[in-house]
Amino acid sequence: MFQNSENEKLTQKNLEKNLKMMGLSAIVLIVLFGYTLIKSENTIQGSGYYIGVGFLFVLLILTLFLQKYKDRIQKIIPKNKFQQQLDQASQKIDDEVTTKDQKTTAIESTSSNISFKDIAGIEDIKGELEEVVDFLNNPKKYQKYGVNLPKGVLLVGPPGVGKTLIARAVAGEADVPFFYQSGASFVHIYVGMGAKKVRELFTAAKAQAPSIIFIDEIDAVGKMRGVGSNDEREATLNELLTQMDGFNGSSGVMVIAATNKIEVLDDALLRAGRFDRRVFLSLPSKEDRVKILNLYLKDKKANFDIEKLATQTSGFNSSALATLINEALLNMIKRDGTIILEDDITIAKQKIEFGKKQIQILTDDQKEILATYQASKAFVSQTNLNLFDQGIEQRDIVFASKSQLEQKIKNYLAGSVALEVLKNEPYAVFEDEIKRAYEIASNMVERYKMDDSIDHIIKNCRAKLKDEILENKDQLERLKQILLKDEKIVF
Repeated sequence: MFQNSENEKLTQKNLEKNLKMMGLSAIVLIVLFGYTLIKSENTIQGSGYYIGVGFLFVLLILTLFLQKYKDRIQKIIPKNKFQQQLDQASQKIDDEVTTKDQKTTAIESTSSNISFKDIAGIEDIKGELEEVVDFLNNPKKYQKYGVNLPKGVLLVGPPGVGKTLIARAVAGEADVPFFYQSGASFVHIYVGMGAKKVRELFTAAKAQAPSIIFIDEIDAVGKMRGVGSNDEREATLNELLTQMDGFNGSSGVMVIAATNKIEVLDDALLRAGRFDRRVFLSLPSKEDRVKILNLYLKDKKANFDIEKLATQTSGFNSSALATLINEALLNMIKRDGTIILEDDITIAKQKIEFGKKQIQILTDDQKEILATYQASKAFVSQTNLNLFDQGIEQRDIVFASKSQLEQKIKNYLAGSVALEVLKNEPYAVFEDEIKRAYEIASNMVERYKMDDSIDHIIKNCRAKLKDEILENKDQLERLKQILLKDEKIVF
C-alpha cells in the first residue's frame, strides 16, 4: 500500500512537470514571433506565419486547460501493465493482513461441563482448588476482610497427570467463562504479534469477569530471558508480566498455567504477586489408580480384579489408564463381547506398555531397588514421597548456613548411598539428583567460600549418610515395604 502511494505521487509530479514545460515553450515561441513581426524590415507576406502564431495560442490554451483539470485527466490515463500488477499485489497483501488480524482478535471463551466429580485420585489437589472456586463464586465473602483473589495458580507435574482437565474442572465448578490458550500460540514470527494477543486475551477475560485464563505449556513463552535470545518471545513474556501486574484480585480474573518444566521458567513469573500458588501433581499412587480405574469403568460391565490391575500399572498416569480401558473396550467389541475380561486388559496393557519408558514399567526387582532408593531419601529428608517422584520439594532458605546446605546435599545423595550400602554396589537411578548435589557443593566452594574442596564436601556428606543408614536399617526396611504396598510415604 505504501509503495502504491509513492508511485501515484511520482506520476502526478511528472505530469505537472510536463504541463509546465508545454506552457513555458508556447509563451516563449509567441514572444519570439511577435518580436519578429515588429522588428522585421520586410512586410511578411502569406498566411503561414499567422497560422503558426495561432497554433501556439491554441497550444497555450490547451496547456492551461490541462493544468486546470489535471486530477481528472490523471485518473483517465491508463496505467502500464507493471503498475497494475504492483497495485494488485499490494492490495492482496493488505487484504491478507486485515484478514489475519481479524482472526487473531477473535478470542472467545468456552464453558466447561467438567467438575471435580469427573476427576479421581487428586484429593489433596481438590482441597486447594476448592478454595479458588469459592473465591470466584463468592468474592465479597473475602473482599470484606481485604482478601484478594490469587492472581495465578501454577500447575506443575509430568505429562498426562491431568493438568488441563483440572483447570477445566475449576472453571466448571465455578461456572465461569474459560479462556484456553497454549503457550505456543503466543509465539509468532513477527515481533509484537504475541504481545498483542496477550493484551487481547486479558481484555476479553476482564470484560467477562469473573473468568479463568488457562495457559497450557507456559514454558513455551515463559522461559528465562537472556537464554537463547528471542525478541518476539521476550516481548510476549514482558507483556504477560505487565498484564498480570495490571489487575488485582478484585478484578475476578484468575490465571491458571500448566508446565512440566518449572525449572526453565523466568524468575519474574514465579515471584509472589503473579503465580501466588503452585500446585504440584505427581504420578498417581496405587490407591489413586484404583479410584481412577473405578471412574473410567463407571457404567461399564467388567469382570477382572481392579486392585490387581492397579498394582500392575505402577507408573501409569491418568491418561495412560484412560487409554488402557479404551483399548480393552475396543478388544471387547472386536470379539463381540459385552463384558471387559482379564484377557482384554492383558492385550490392552501390552499395547500401552510397548511404547512406555522402562522406568515406568517395572519388574519386581526394579521396583524393590526404586523403593529402597526412595525410602532412604524420604527418611533422610523427612518429606512425603511417592514411589515415582523424581526430586523432593526444596524450600528456599534466605540465609543458608553450611549445615543447611550440607543437609540439602545429603537429601539428594541419600538414595544412591543407601543402595550402595544395602545392595553392596552402586546403582544409577536418578542422575539429576547427584548433579544437583555437586552444584550445591560447587556454590559452597566458589561462591560462599565455605570450604576449599568440592570433593571434601561430598565425601563428608556420604560418610555421614553411610553411618545414618547403617544405624536405621530397620526403619528404612519398614518405609520400603510401605512404598512397595501403597507407593507413597506420608509422615
